Amino acid sequence: MTSSTTPGGLARFNALADSAARAALHEACASTAWGQHLLAGRPYATTEDLYAASDAAMADLTADDLAEAVAGHPPIGRPKPGDPTSAREQRGMAGASDELKSEMLELNLAYQERFGHVFLICATGRTGEQMRDAVRERIGNTPEREREIVRTELGKINRIRLGNLVQEERA
Repeated sequence: MTSSTTPGGLARFNALADSAARAALHEACASTAWGQHLLAGRPYATTEDLYAASDAAMADLTADDLAEAVAGHPPIGRPKPGDPTSAREQRGMAGASDELKSEMLELNLAYQERFGHVFLICATGRTGEQMRDAVRERIGNTPEREREIVRTELGKINRIRLGNLVQEERA
């Protein structure tokens, strides 16, 4: 497919200089290996091609690559100050009661103590209660099982962020 038939937002992404594309990809996911994989695959003819490349890159991440990606995420209930993406993704905690926020802080700390990283979930569209219930359920997982759940959740987050990156109209 030529760039004239590639959706506008995707065509803009394809046309970015490598350094700008690398920076945009790093904003979507902090894994260097994931970003390099997607950068090497340009140009993408369709958004589905970009998503497929992201999924393939996620599947190939080593434990260290996955840890690097997770390290780029703030704890649930504490979005990065001044980061509209983080705040938007965690909107479900914004109106949570003080009791729920306190409980999430305790659960986050227990989860981090158990697994060595923040609790990661695709928070978009989830309520604070749903996120609390998820961390309660997942804290009993084996490290190996939890790593694969984190990989899946990170893949969902990456797809949402890539979709925002290649939107037709950039805000």
